[in-house]
Amino acid sequence: MAISFRGRWKNRANLPQASLDRQRIPASDYLTIWLVRGTAMGIRKLAYAAMAAALTVSFSASAQEWKPSEPVTIIVPWAAGGSTDTVTRIVAGELTKAFGQNFVILNQPGASGSVGTRAAWEAAHDGLTIAAGAVADLGAYPVFGTLDAQLSDWRLYLHVANPGLISVPVNSEWQDFGQLLEALKTSSTPITVSSGGLSSATAISMQTLEKATKINYRQIVYEGGNPAVISTVSGETQFTAATATEQVDMIRAGRLRPLAVIADQPLELEGFGTVPPVTEWLPEIKSAPNYFGIYLPADTPQEVLDAMDKVWAEQIKDNEVLKKHAAERGALFNATYGDEAVKASTPYLSINAWQQFESGAAPNDPTGFGIPKPE
Repeated sequence: MAISFRGRWKNRANLPQASLDRQRIPASDYLTIWLVRGTAMGIRKLAYAAMAAALTVSFSASAQEWKPSEPVTIIVPWAAGGSTDTVTRIVAGELTKAFGQNFVILNQPGASGSVGTRAAWEAAHDGLTIAAGAVADLGAYPVFGTLDAQLSDWRLYLHVANPGLISVPVNSEWQDFGQLLEALKTSSTPITVSSGGLSSATAISMQTLEKATKINYRQIVYEGGNPAVISTVSGETQFTAATATEQVDMIRAGRLRPLAVIADQPLELEGFGTVPPVTEWLPEIKSAPNYFGIYLPADTPQEVLDAMDKVWAEQIKDNEVLKKHAAERGALFNATYGDEAVKASTPYLSINAWQQFESGAAPNDPTGFGIPKPE
């Protein structure tokens, strides 16, 4: 078998030494070497492909198994001791177990929760800083103009819903909600109610009542639900409409008397009994669950969101510690995330955002932020 050279190596004088050596090998032997080399090159290509595939699988696995490299901060935008703070501390403990890394609470109150939420939003979107609170607040901040990020900019992870509860000091003259309602309608001076802020459970509950009937009241604002409740216990304010979770200890201690829950169904409180729904007196009132949770910016790396989704589905959804907490604190446990969480929490957000806008408390139309008007 003859071997010929083409191109610039056609003249022997121009051949490199390796090619000269190659010409001295018998054609049959050279063909054998050529085939062996070709086979070796093919094997190497297969090996490289296998290595690349292995690296891809390894990378995918590591992405699915994301774990924080340092402690994660959950910013609670309210004072310590309130409903958001209490339940978020329990959630942080369960996430610490799940991820093998500490989840720590930072209380950063101010401007009805928008200060702490803004801090979480302006931090790096890397999964190491998380916001907490009620969806009714989170989604309403752009309506108030206190934060540009709207609900669709966040990934929601919900755990409990906390109903608003209207209560008075145990020595109050009002024995049931009907008596308080009559006073609110007829008093010539405003009756004072303690509030945790413009978009707190109390503010939303009072606007709900005001929409149903004409009442005369004045909100006294504190930095969160816990100090608001204490003000009512001490007599600084005449009643409160904070969440049941924030009031339950004072109710069990005999310091507060619950008159009505802002709902269309009664509330069963362990250690107390049944609290009637406000619809017994005002049947036209519309209510919805007020969901609380933790929130990551939606543009957080996908492997972080996937890891949190997995933990929420497998370790939070049926978590016995959180279930027990909800039962003890007069809350509804319903752990959801993603689209399901948005669907569950939107009704109450709609009530809050539109009440704030229509009352003039918030300047921006909720429609511009994708918040539907309540039916």
